[in-house]
Amino acid sequence: MNKRLLWLVTLVLLVSATFVEAQQAKKVPQIGYLAANSFSAFSARIEAFQQGLRDLGYVEGKTIVIEWRSAEGKLDSLPTLAAELVRLKVDIIVTGGLGATGPAKKATATIPIVMTQDSDPVANGFVRTLARPGGNITGLSTLAPEISGKRLEILKEVIPKLSRVAVFGTSTASGNAQMLKEVELAAKTLRVKPHYLDVLSPNDIETAFRAASKARVDAVLMLVPGRVADAHKTEIVELAGKNRLPATYNDLSYVEAGGLMSYGVNATDLDRRAATYVDKILKGAKPAEFSVEQPTKFEFIINLKAAKEIGLTIPPNVLARADRVIK
Repeated sequence: MNKRLLWLVTLVLLVSATFVEAQQAKKVPQIGYLAANSFSAFSARIEAFQQGLRDLGYVEGKTIVIEWRSAEGKLDSLPTLAAELVRLKVDIIVTGGLGATGPAKKATATIPIVMTQDSDPVANGFVRTLARPGGNITGLSTLAPEISGKRLEILKEVIPKLSRVAVFGTSTASGNAQMLKEVELAAKTLRVKPHYLDVLSPNDIETAFRAASKARVDAVLMLVPGRVADAHKTEIVELAGKNRLPATYNDLSYVEAGGLMSYGVNATDLDRRAATYVDKILKGAKPAEFSVEQPTKFEFIINLKAAKEIGLTIPPNVLARADRVIK
């Protein structure tokens, strides 16, 4: 009788263990994606992230589940959305930018967080160093202040008589001082006088354009970060056109909204690469030891339609260097 009981107990334990293992094997990783603005505002980046996962063999809804959360431009709701993802016990939180990474960091110190992009992760307090993040956050950075000077060089090529340029920046943004330093260095070489205008909030955008027009600048160099400008790109582009000011922007989405030209980090490449971070963390990599990558791809986009509307002719040698020309 005792032998039978022992055999039954052993059998139950074996069956239970097999069942638990099967359940664990079937567990589908759950990713939370947190964004400050509407997903439609950066749909190309979202598609790049999803494609990156597909390239690694993940099938959304089957081998991986993504919980999408957007504040739709209402930044005050980000802490609530971040807390919601934590309650869902997602395996990883992916953030669409600086505005989302801060609330995610405050919501959890244990769930891995992957930044798709951040202007300066060290200065923003998200990681100790780029090489050794040291906490639960890693990912990708857009930190490349030297390209701000390159944007001014391109403006000078497009407008040979350029002598005075309005520089729209945000003094409270990390990396702003570095970008301005690069602009000033380029300005000295090019003999161009920069006219700095501080855009601290969306309310300052129209005021800055009025000030630029009053100062009789020849062009605008846009360095305002996404957390201030992302939801107002169409307005910015329209104001530039209304004031007949050639403007160069820091990312492609401005040009797609009707802007003249952009030179900057290839944002979709960052989102695609973010998928590799998700994959490695799911396979056991620790964010604390997984270095933050800096941008490696940049793109130069020109909108000929926008140039025509303000009576500007783009030199052939500049057109030849563009990665993409919108007609």
